[in-house]
Amino acid sequence: MVDYLHQTDVAVIGAGPVGLFTVFECGMMKLKCHVIDTLDIVGGQCAALYPEKPIYDIPGFPKVMGQELIDNLKEQADPFEPVYHLGQQVIELQRTSTDRWRLTTSTGTTIVAKIIIIAAGAGAFGPNRPPLDGLEAFEGKSIFYYVKSREDFRGKRIVIAGGGDSAVDWALSLSEIADHVSVVHRRAKFRAAPESINQLTALANAGKIDLITPYQLHSLEGVGGRISAVNVATLEGEIKSLPADMLLPFYGLAMDLGPIATWGLGIDNKHISVDSTTMATNQPGIFAVGDIGSYPHKMKLILTGFSEAAQAAHQARALVYPDEAYHFEYSTTSGLPASS
Repeated sequence: MVDYLHQTDVAVIGAGPVGLFTVFECGMMKLKCHVIDTLDIVGGQCAALYPEKPIYDIPGFPKVMGQELIDNLKEQADPFEPVYHLGQQVIELQRTSTDRWRLTTSTGTTIVAKIIIIAAGAGAFGPNRPPLDGLEAFEGKSIFYYVKSREDFRGKRIVIAGGGDSAVDWALSLSEIADHVSVVHRRAKFRAAPESINQLTALANAGKIDLITPYQLHSLEGVGGRISAVNVATLEGEIKSLPADMLLPFYGLAMDLGPIATWGLGIDNKHISVDSTTMATNQPGIFAVGDIGSYPHKMKLILTGFSEAAQAAHQARALVYPDEAYHFEYSTTSGLPASS
């Protein structure tokens, strides 16, 4: 069992984009990291669910695919030699007599860390499924909640349901290769980035996308797991049938904190309450960054999580080295370690 006992400066829970950038920022503070994630790959939702989803709000990248972003973030973190513990979940957390934290995972791994930074995104996640009769028979065959490969949708008649960023972004992307794209939303107003909405409207005006509003999903037609039409309805009950080969319902993810909810942290509506200036939780030495952290007026963006990772790493250094003065330098003037 000795091989399963590790000691480190920082234990990062979550290997998504914000978790990976946390490793980089901690490395810049000369803090060693062990990273734990329930998935068997790094990258979180970006890698597991949206590897080919275009992302438009990363500074310096007019457009970057989810997997490309993850690859770059991992390469950026690699010089600091993080240790990854993938395919396992932290199931127990205890404070030691030396004021450190002992984490035990579902595979029996034990990590003793001075600092914990939780970057678990949406926690344990799963799709919010629409309440349609017979839905299960079509799932994985012609109904999908994620797009892992755009090519699977080439030449198909696609109905996208939802009004957020995922629905709008995928409508824009798949319109380039699909035979036809219809977007169903219960309101005429979408909840996506204004420029993306402008592009969606332009494609609709050009006849390349049909905007079906205000409608919501009503029922499915098809046999053998293959849909032939998606029926939608207004609030007044007016029914419209949309010929379709694929349905993509984008209604967000159901969030479950799992064991994190039992650690004595301040929980606010399935999120961890933090100090917006430090990312500190109510437990000493534990920080939360990215989507799982909550404070007034927070914007749930990847770049917000990146900034929070930097804040938490600076606070962590002060706790790990309380007697060591540190002068902050911009990354353009401080040196990166050489790759091993």
